[in-house]
Amino acid sequence: MVSVAEDFRAFRAAYLIAAETVGTIGQRYRRITRQLNRDFWTTDSETAHSLYVGSYGRDTAARGVSDLDIAFELPAAIYHKYHAYQTNGQSALLQAVRVSLQKTYSTSGIGGDGQVVGVSFQDGIRFEVLPVFTNTAGGYNFADSNGGGSWKTCNPRAEMAAFAAENAAANGNLKALARMMRIWKRQHGVPISGMLIDTLAHAFIRTWGHRDKSFLYHDYLVRDFLLYLSRLDVNQSYWRAPGSDSYVYKTGSFQRRAAASYADALRAIEHGTNGRDWSYHQAWRAVFGPLFP
Repeated sequence: MVSVAEDFRAFRAAYLIAAETVGTIGQRYRRITRQLNRDFWTTDSETAHSLYVGSYGRDTAARGVSDLDIAFELPAAIYHKYHAYQTNGQSALLQAVRVSLQKTYSTSGIGGDGQVVGVSFQDGIRFEVLPVFTNTAGGYNFADSNGGGSWKTCNPRAEMAAFAAENAAANGNLKALARMMRIWKRQHGVPISGMLIDTLAHAFIRTWGHRDKSFLYHDYLVRDFLLYLSRLDVNQSYWRAPGSDSYVYKTGSFQRRAAASYADALRAIEHGTNGRDWSYHQAWRAVFGPLFP
């Protein structure tokens, strides 16, 4: 006998980040924060001036998460120091942060991509540290060392607040959908960023007719969102993030894969409606892979 609520509740237990991994992430976050505070704020605090951002900060990350994003706030005097450089003070700033982190993680792979300093661990988890300065708009200025160097802005707190508010209004379904679609993305190699998944899920859930329901409707939640994705204009190249209104660009076309998985979701629901338990589970595993029970 098919039980949609029980199956999607069990799926949730499988796609949430394991407690052991959460503990490891927290330990590394505190060590990174403490080292940066020692060098830039002369304090040993493991929490001050540091903020999880990205999917972990929005609480939409799922099992298998490999990239952890941290925004670390630096004193205004540091900004003025590197802004005064004749050429690419942004690159010099990132190098200073890199030198600081090497004191704690001397054997880890540390590198930058022009905006962040990355710390890679042997278990496949990578922390990306974004050095930031608070601005008068309530967001951050950050360094971009590409193209000779420049300062850019972001507002992750506004994004997190928008996601939290919409998730509460949708009975937790926004974050559940975002996590499930990360499992789908990984299973099918879909070229879509986590930020774009979250942005599109946020737009979708606002008008979804069953947004107040729970696990019993998660089959419809997945089905309807896959249909929504499949119908988006393939020529659209960017969307605007809720909260910050920043640009979120696509990295490839995802509509065709969404349409194929929508067909699998339709089959799964039809099998479940007609009591074909084995076929029901196989169809959902075609969407999500072996994490689905």
